[in-house]
Amino acid sequence: MNEAMPDASGGQAPGAGPAPGPAAESAPGAEPVPPERTGVAAVDGLLERLGEAAGLAADGHLAVYEDVHRGLRAELASLDAPHPETRPHDPRS
Repeated sequence: MNEAMPDASGGQAPGAGPAPGPAAESAPGAEPVPPERTGVAAVDGLLERLGEAAGLAADGHLAVYEDVHRGLRAELASLDAPHPETRPHDPRS
C-alpha cells in the first residue's frame, strides 16, 4: 500500500487509537475525575455539580447536564453584557 494513501482504517497504524485522555483512562464504575479549577467561582460551582450525576441513575444525568449547560451559557453571555463601572472612551481626554 502506498504510504501517501490512507488505508481503510482511516490511516492509522494497527493498534493506534485516540490519545489517552480522562475518558480513555477511566473504566466503568471508576471514581470520577474532579474538574480542574478555573478560578471563576460561578463556573467552578457549575463544574462541581457534574459530580452529582455520578450518584444518579442514567436517566437522571440529563437534568444535571442540562442545568450545568444552561449555567455555563449564562456565564458566557454575561461576558458580553456591558459593565456599569466601565465608561466609553472619551476622545477629548
